[in-house]
Amino acid sequence: MKGFLNELFDYNFYCNKKIIDECMAMEKVPDKSQELFGHILNAHHIWNARILGKPPEYDVWQKHPISDWGDIHYENQRSSFEITTNAGAFDKRIDYENTQGRLFTNTLQDILFHIINHSTNHRGQIATDFRKNGKEPIVLDYVRYKR
Repeated sequence: MKGFLNELFDYNFYCNKKIIDECMAMEKVPDKSQELFGHILNAHHIWNARILGKPPEYDVWQKHPISDWGDIHYENQRSSFEITTNAGAFDKRIDYENTQGRLFTNTLQDILFHIINHSTNHRGQIATDFRKNGKEPIVLDYVRYKR
């Protein structure tokens, strides 16, 4: 499980880095894409914080300058790899409070997979927003990444 999750986080890192690089090169990044990518970064950070039992530094929809995206993304990745590296058992239950203050419990494996799946979902929305704004979406298919 550890190896597979690390592969997924490598893929997630690659995809997010491609979007960061593309946005850094754009003259004007569509507002919705900025909002969605900031949310990807924030949610990843928040889930890592929940796993580690720390208070998050960011709100779910907090905006960040595009110039800060790379640093936030790198720290998210570093933290997730630290979590997977130090995990004793991926079926360990994690208790956490959501942003509305409700208590939940999920396994570490489920939360880590959720981070990846959540990011993939919103990258798809960013691709749609790029196309809507006349920009060619980046090809980020997993199988293409693995070739």
